[in-house]
Amino acid sequence: MTSQYKLYPYRWVVLAVFMFINLTIQILWISYAPITGPAAQFYGVTDLQIGLFAMSFMIAFIPLSIPVSWIIDTYGFRIAVGIGVILMGIFGILRGLAGANYTLVLWSTFGLAASQPFLLNAWTKVPANWFAIEERATAVGIVTLGNLIGTALGMVLTPILLESMTIPTIQLIYGSIAAFSAVLFLIFARETPPTPPCPPGGEVRALMLDGLKHSFTVKPFWFTLLVSFIGLGIFNGITTWIENIIRPRGFTPTDAGTLGALMIVGGVIGAVVMPALSDKQHKRQLYLYIAFFGAIPGLVGLTYATNATLLFVSAFFLGFFLTSAMPIAMQYAAEVTQPTPEGTSNGLIQLFGQGAVVFVYIMEALKSADGSFTPALLLAIGLLLVSGFFVSQMKDLKELSTPK
Repeated sequence: MTSQYKLYPYRWVVLAVFMFINLTIQILWISYAPITGPAAQFYGVTDLQIGLFAMSFMIAFIPLSIPVSWIIDTYGFRIAVGIGVILMGIFGILRGLAGANYTLVLWSTFGLAASQPFLLNAWTKVPANWFAIEERATAVGIVTLGNLIGTALGMVLTPILLESMTIPTIQLIYGSIAAFSAVLFLIFARETPPTPPCPPGGEVRALMLDGLKHSFTVKPFWFTLLVSFIGLGIFNGITTWIENIIRPRGFTPTDAGTLGALMIVGGVIGAVVMPALSDKQHKRQLYLYIAFFGAIPGLVGLTYATNATLLFVSAFFLGFFLTSAMPIAMQYAAEVTQPTPEGTSNGLIQLFGQGAVVFVYIMEALKSADGSFTPALLLAIGLLLVSGFFVSQMKDLKELSTPK
């Protein structure tokens, strides 16, 4: 029977081009965050209006996530992600060409935001089609890696490039790179290998609508959605307002870029190491505990540090632990909701995570009179503690399937 399935080296090519497009969409998402102040001056608008560029990705995700998951599960990731990368390439370039017109830049950003669900909701579908079961959390971790590297590049490069070129020129460069990554995906991506990557039955999934209904009958999946809401809400909130968070303590946009990059570097390492350990030990719950509780000291440091070294070290550890939770939670969801399609469970997690745009807005609303984000960051610490209870309800698949 083993001759009926095998792993193909080409799976790494498919994963590489998929990782690259996830990298470029993140650059486009986050590139205004580290230069919020200068961008507000350039366009003649408020900080909140600049924050809307990042928030628009989360806002657009909410109505689009489930329809996009249906497209992924019905027509396959190659067609669905292909639609997304074409939108990304077109609107990425248009945003660069929009010049100093804030309204045109915003509409172009919403076009980019519409492309993002096609990419994010296929995170577990690509590994499911090409990788063995014991490699899938690792493969999702590698895609997360691309996502994080893109965020880091957007954070670090944008303030540096701003010293020698205009904001529209920077956006045109980013849009062109995104268009190039889209072309690579369209050329090299393949839907499935010639034969399945796992034993017969391991790849079987229900139809999307049946799978959607089934997923909501699985109690641990509800808790997965809640921890995703908290984890992505905190991550998106900090990255969106990163310059504003440290500005009252005398730090610069370049410091914000460095801070964001170190948080992402920590996240990159965490997203590779933690899912790999989780795969090796076949434990999801333990590593989710480690991820959420491990993030708390880093968040405390980010809230109070006035020394650059302490601030940057805190950011690194916050990124390492908080970011590693995402690929583990996604693979856990794919396992406990079987036979729900991967695109459906993945899409629902991303939907709840992006729905945390509410938290991003609350962070701005809780800002104190002197511009401090301390109240919002203390709320985030409290939410990480609450997440510990949710994780306690997320038993590993082995425990769930053991008769009582």
